[in-house]
Amino acid sequence: MKRLGLIINPIAGMGGPVGLKGTDGRATYEEALRRGAVPRAEQRAREVLPALAEHGDDLQILTCTGSMGETVVSRAGLRYRLVLDHPKKELSTGEDTIRAARLMLQEGIDLLLFAGGDGTARDVCEGIGTSVPALGIPAGVKIHSGVFAVNPERAGEIARTFLFGGARGRTQEMEVMDIDEDAFRADRVQARLYGYLAVPWDRGRVQGAKAGSAASENLSQQAVAENIVENMSSERIYILAPGTTVREVARRLGVEKTLLGVDAVKSGKLLARDLNEMDLLDLVQRNPCTIVVSPIGGQGYIFGRGNQQISPRVIQAAGKENILVAATPHKLASLAGRPLLVDTGNAELDRRLQGPWPIVTGYHEKSMYPVTY
Repeated sequence: MKRLGLIINPIAGMGGPVGLKGTDGRATYEEALRRGAVPRAEQRAREVLPALAEHGDDLQILTCTGSMGETVVSRAGLRYRLVLDHPKKELSTGEDTIRAARLMLQEGIDLLLFAGGDGTARDVCEGIGTSVPALGIPAGVKIHSGVFAVNPERAGEIARTFLFGGARGRTQEMEVMDIDEDAFRADRVQARLYGYLAVPWDRGRVQGAKAGSAASENLSQQAVAENIVENMSSERIYILAPGTTVREVARRLGVEKTLLGVDAVKSGKLLARDLNEMDLLDLVQRNPCTIVVSPIGGQGYIFGRGNQQISPRVIQAAGKENILVAATPHKLASLAGRPLLVDTGNAELDRRLQGPWPIVTGYHEKSMYPVTY
């Protein structure tokens, strides 16, 4: 009988679509609710379990009450036992995650799955360190750490292979990173290394840690920006996603862009700053729009990491043909042949987005590059 631990941070990821860039702390959670945010972590965790269903007779899941795990596991019909009885009417905290992880370690689990973002990974790291294998189900806004599967479906596949694949799979110690959310909301990235988790290693299905841009990248980014600006239409609105490459587009236009937010420009002028999902949906439903996005360095994500404001509904309304992907040759080379990734939270959309994409890589330069999910 294999023992699998499952911890869900039920508020993880709620702040992304409404433009909060995180959901750490009660005040931010309440602001997310005020802006109309809805929970998404349970759904992300639910997508993991079908891969384990065929082994239900040989698997016991250790989890927590209510939205921290019990609801998802019971609906999947899998055998489970509660190790943490969290009051269902109270907001779970990082201390609950730490405590649950330590209790599961004491129970002798073979693998711990946790749904959340970098903050949740920090809590798991504090609870168990590298004492037992652990893997993140990506559900947060900030996912800079290298301890997450590329999407929930792949997390299920990794867990199944690790637990029931015959020989015990190998693990690799991967970085747990996190950033200061208050600084993040003020357009400053202050990241630090908090520790390591022992992650079941699968190069194609575990994401890498986010990599920053080198200073030498700036000239390449300027060339990309010149290409994009030269070909802009005065009849279209351009939605500028987060990141330094896209920020260079705004600089070329003479517009001050939020580094970590989503802005809109038209005819070379700033139309709106730091837009949330509903703002963007209103724009793309009423106007011809082009989404300009750049993949995350070291990870390769186009959608689903740090730009959840550009939601499946926004992408579908804009149309795949109106998505412009920009990346410097160095950024593509840093992927070492791995494809670019999408993890929008809508599996059908992710499937439609996969395939070869034209990527703007310089001035009058494009490269075809594979995108998958």
